[in-house]
Amino acid sequence: MKYYSTRDDSLRLTASAAILQGISSEGGLFVPEEFPKIELSELKGLTYPALAAKILGLYLTDYSAEFLAHATETCYGTAFGEEVAKTVKVHEGLYSLELWHGPTCAFKDYALQLMPHLLVEAKRIQKDESRTLILVATSGDTGKAALEGYKNLPGIEIAVFYPESGTSETQRLQMVTQEGNNVHVYAVKGNFDDAQTGVKRVFTNKEFAAELTQKNCHLTSANSINWGRLAPQIVYYFASYLSLVAQGEIKESEPVDFCVPTGNFGDILAGYYAKRMGLPVGRLVCASNSNRILTDFGESGVYDAAREFYKTSSPSMDILVSSNLERLLLHKSQDAQFVAKLMTSLAGEEKKYEIPEELKQSILEDFAFGACDEAACFAKLAETYKSDNYLADPHTAVALEVAATQQGSAPCVVLSTANPYKFSAAVLKALGESAKLSDMANIAALHALTGAAVPTPLAELSHKTARFGETIRPEEILRVARSL
Repeated sequence: MKYYSTRDDSLRLTASAAILQGISSEGGLFVPEEFPKIELSELKGLTYPALAAKILGLYLTDYSAEFLAHATETCYGTAFGEEVAKTVKVHEGLYSLELWHGPTCAFKDYALQLMPHLLVEAKRIQKDESRTLILVATSGDTGKAALEGYKNLPGIEIAVFYPESGTSETQRLQMVTQEGNNVHVYAVKGNFDDAQTGVKRVFTNKEFAAELTQKNCHLTSANSINWGRLAPQIVYYFASYLSLVAQGEIKESEPVDFCVPTGNFGDILAGYYAKRMGLPVGRLVCASNSNRILTDFGESGVYDAAREFYKTSSPSMDILVSSNLERLLLHKSQDAQFVAKLMTSLAGEEKKYEIPEELKQSILEDFAFGACDEAACFAKLAETYKSDNYLADPHTAVALEVAATQQGSAPCVVLSTANPYKFSAAVLKALGESAKLSDMANIAALHALTGAAVPTPLAELSHKTARFGETIRPEEILRVARSL
């Protein structure tokens, strides 16, 4: 399997080379040249590690089967236990795929526990003995998951950049208290898009690239712009579907919709890959919060990032530039030059582009779009807890509300992306309680109110000391990168 850039289809790289490089030199994202097919009958009865090894083996063809089997068993065999890809029934026809039972209590663990293994092996395959510098822009969950996955790995330095005042307090504490001798954390003035744009500029800075070459160092990313981050997320769509079949909730080959709270478009794009591989997916429902840029795009065909930005209780979705949408545009248009022109327009003064009606209709064949404001999010969170005894975080509540408004005839699985305790202040408010002065107090109050178990990694935060506290401007990210 080879990979090419969304903006230059003349490139052809192996999986390990694409993962090692992270992003193409002209700013494009790497995509597989085909969608491998697989039959559900081949996957029945497999453990999650074995399922992951089998599916990823179809994409990562220059990695050995032995390596993938060992890596997936190491990552998923103990870190998640029996809760791996746990799919529970909320009520008839609606299910929740709980992706927050890992070490950092967010869905990013599925990719960022495995990705460090993929990167180290990529270096071995490519005979690359250079030092690796990883830069990560995060809206909250990716940062902690990446820091945890890459901490103390030899030959690797990782720097995470998060928007100042743009995460929950628990998310911030998880990052700034991170242990490890090779980790660095910075707050960035502005929002996630400012941080992400700053990181992307470093990747396309030719002068800095030359400096790194002289230092025998190379740059890569742990964001979902890296194929090694995106590919592992395909697996849990298959796992959830197979779980529903095993539970007797659906019949094999029956279509299922998936509703995904969406910011950077990576998680829902993984569902598209699963569908193209043969999983019986009906619609992929893209759920946006008050920053409804993807919903407006789905309705109009116009992607317009020059708009008011809202800070919400679901900060991982507070994004105006959804990077992975670029991959979908390439797959649907099959025209890298066209995609390059769109991305140039998006990066220009107008910060917008428009796609032809034919392309928009092609996207709507697989995707539906909906949005949910703060009031509706809080109402759905409270309603689901009262009616179904199911406690959700705000991101999941957005998806639950959009799933209800976009209800079709097929059963629907909502991707629950974070543990409610990561956003305890918002959950308390949604349930009609007052938030406390600190997130540790909020966690205690939410536990007293609901009795839901507090995950150990979050309970332990109160005993940890902050190691990082520097705030920088987006244009200073290059300076930071040079200093590492």
